[in-house]
Amino acid sequence: MATARLSANPRTDSGKGAARKLRASGSVPGVVYGHSRDPQPLAVETRLLERLLDQFAAASTVVELEVDGRTARTLIREIQRHPFKKQILHIDFQELVAGEKVTVSIPIVFVGAAAGVKSGGVLDQVMHEIEIHVDPSDIPNHVDVDVSALEIGKSVHVSDIAVPAGVEVLSDPEATVCVVTPPKAVVEEVPVAAEVEAVPAEPELIRKTKDDEEEGGE
Repeated sequence: MATARLSANPRTDSGKGAARKLRASGSVPGVVYGHSRDPQPLAVETRLLERLLDQFAAASTVVELEVDGRTARTLIREIQRHPFKKQILHIDFQELVAGEKVTVSIPIVFVGAAAGVKSGGVLDQVMHEIEIHVDPSDIPNHVDVDVSALEIGKSVHVSDIAVPAGVEVLSDPEATVCVVTPPKAVVEEVPVAAEVEAVPAEPELIRKTKDDEEEGGE
């Protein structure tokens, strides 16, 4: 289980205008909530938050969040980002309760080189993470999937993934995690004829005019 530390300040102002001012000052508006506390608005320093997100997987990292001298174990539940910029607009933390399991998504890490790839195939990763139900203290950083024996045309499903004791997998067991596909066939281009055969022109019909016919009859 990965653990990170982060400090935040309580805030009293709300609304879009207050949020814009907060972001302009170098902080991100947020909230922490949980069964044992009322939702509390927060302000997190943007620089510290971005550093944490660069170093840890947000969905599966327990964040020890310090607010007003009190530290709570939390999970990041939602990160709202600007649709065009990298800017973080808002962040939600959920306080963890001892003995209460949580639902999180953890990344899938492939181990080994697939036998089918050595034969020219391509390893296609269909899923990048799986959803699990687990006690917060037992959240794994990731799950390993050994693909070394995978031949061309073979695949790995969620049901094939081994998880630690106490971890319940919620993802569809029949879902495909990865598959080794055959190499793409090389399509040969058909050469275009350099010259197109000329289409014979229709013969010109020469008809006698009315005057010619009259002259011929005289």
